[in-house]
Amino acid sequence: MDKKKIFVTHVFLDKYLKELKEKYEVVVWQKKDISREDLLRGVKGAAGIISLLTEKIDVEVMEAAGPSLKVVSNYAVGFDNIDVAEATKRGICVTNTPGVLTEAVAEEVIALILALFRRIVEGDRFIRAGKYKGWEPDLLLGTGLKDKIMGIVGLGRIGRWTARMAGALGMKVIYFNRHRDEEFEEEYSVVYHTLDQLLELADVVSLSVPLTEETRHMIGERELKLMKPTALLINTARGAVVDEKALIIALKERWIAGAGLDVFEDESKIPNEFYDLPNTVLTPHTASATVEARLAMARIVTDNMNDTLEGRQPKCLINTDVWKVNEKN
Repeated sequence: MDKKKIFVTHVFLDKYLKELKEKYEVVVWQKKDISREDLLRGVKGAAGIISLLTEKIDVEVMEAAGPSLKVVSNYAVGFDNIDVAEATKRGICVTNTPGVLTEAVAEEVIALILALFRRIVEGDRFIRAGKYKGWEPDLLLGTGLKDKIMGIVGLGRIGRWTARMAGALGMKVIYFNRHRDEEFEEEYSVVYHTLDQLLELADVVSLSVPLTEETRHMIGERELKLMKPTALLINTARGAVVDEKALIIALKERWIAGAGLDVFEDESKIPNEFYDLPNTVLTPHTASATVEARLAMARIVTDNMNDTLEGRQPKCLINTDVWKVNEKN
């Protein structure tokens, strides 16, 4: 009997796939980036696809794979790169890697806040430019975290862990979420506000929401103008949650004090204006880039694929309706 084919879109994942290779025909794209044409060719006849956020898995890809396709195992928590509705119609399971990036991303949020408030990047550039001649009492004065108001938009796993860390550093935490969590409020002394109230009150606004039609450009000109001129915006969620054109103007004209950005609307073409803004700290979508997180993600991706192809419901199934239909059939 021929082995089921699994197509893997990135060579980085190859080192984690030993277990799958023992059971399946695992085909790994051997270059760093895969073109659309190569993706469409590669998935032909695949029972499973292991994808990154950078690959759009839509109806065209599903058609190219054909009726053999049973599962798309996304190497990410987010899954806005996958047409989940189309997959569901076709009986294809879609899985992700939740829960293992939580601490890493929350740590990045705090790191970006500290880098901006304490002017870490500016200080590094100052020394490398040969400008430092000795200690001065008013040299690169920054801002402390204690008693500052941290506003968290989205109280999922990452938002919750960020709230805990911010509270431990002496910040006062407020949050906005579609649904209140009064138990979490009581346990960690956090306070619920509407989004507008949060934007007006917070010294730091940290975005921890998924990208949906509802959250696309949820932070635009109006919202940025509600923020304090001394406030920071931190985005480790998805680039398109923020209207980048409005943000660039806000940073240039000092509607807000600064921004820490790990994600961008088009990560293959980041606006040049960001490079020239001294009140930004930019990181290349590395909020989850710890050894521990990457290993855990690989474990979950492998388990999701293995379970689905062996007839077990994967633990991280997004479109659970598919499994109910498959069970009946």
